[in-house]
Amino acid sequence: MVNDIASDMLTKIRNANLAKHQIVQVPYTKLNTNIIKVLQSEGFIYQYEEIKQNLKKYIIVSLKYKKKDKKPVITALKKISKPGLKVYTNHKEIPKVLGGIGIAILSTSKGVMTDRNARQIGVGGEILCYVW
Repeated sequence: MVNDIASDMLTKIRNANLAKHQIVQVPYTKLNTNIIKVLQSEGFIYQYEEIKQNLKKYIIVSLKYKKKDKKPVITALKKISKPGLKVYTNHKEIPKVLGGIGIAILSTSKGVMTDRNARQIGVGGEILCYVW
């Protein structure tokens, strides 16, 4: 039984990246879909598609690689909030990932968004993960 669906999704994406797979299948949840939308808008993944198979829904994620050396665009994914320890922040104390090179994905009252968007809007929330 998986306790943290978002963490499971990030692990599947990380493992597929390391194995240089083109696509990865992750379970469908609203949180997973919102995180994937943020990853696509920030250019970390190519595209995604929601599919329904029997009675279950899945998300097929197409991973993105650099053209020259076929290295993955996503260097690292780090889960911050865990089921046993949720990490919250206000808009003034949102951390910058690698000095602004990476992004932090937050779950706020205005939806799932990047650290930059949360600072602009002036909302804080739960820090879900760091991506660079």
